[in-house]
Amino acid sequence: MAITLVNPGGLPEIDVYRQVSIASGSKLVFVAGQVAWDADGVTVGEGDLAAQAEQCYLNVATALAAAGASFADVAKLNVHVVDWTPDKMPLLLEGIERAAARLGVTPAAPATLLGVAALDVPEHLIEVEATAVVDRPLPGRPTVRELLTPSS
Repeated sequence: MAITLVNPGGLPEIDVYRQVSIASGSKLVFVAGQVAWDADGVTVGEGDLAAQAEQCYLNVATALAAAGASFADVAKLNVHVVDWTPDKMPLLLEGIERAAARLGVTPAAPATLLGVAALDVPEHLIEVEATAVVDRPLPGRPTVRELLTPSS
């Protein structure tokens, strides 16, 4: 099969789509728009753009890891923010920076920022989708869980 659809552990299962689509060949990874849900589908940071941006990026990292990729493999990000105005940029960047610090990455892929009227539910302020390309095996690369789990 050329396409494998995955609902990785750590993300909520949605009936109408899968969180990740993996194309074979030169491995392309398409991550569905990630909102500020935790693994149980509960919204994180209601009313807080920075907290929701952080959770979205952590969810993107979880989805990428399930496909054997990381932010280093991301070719494109699309970011949708409800009722976007430029004065929201510091909160958006704060959330991205917090996620990047937790993950030990610099998400510097080309990105599109779009202002939208609404997302799937009123509580969600931001949604982030990613496209990644993986052409090499990734042995030894830590998983998101390993990065986020304190070592003893």
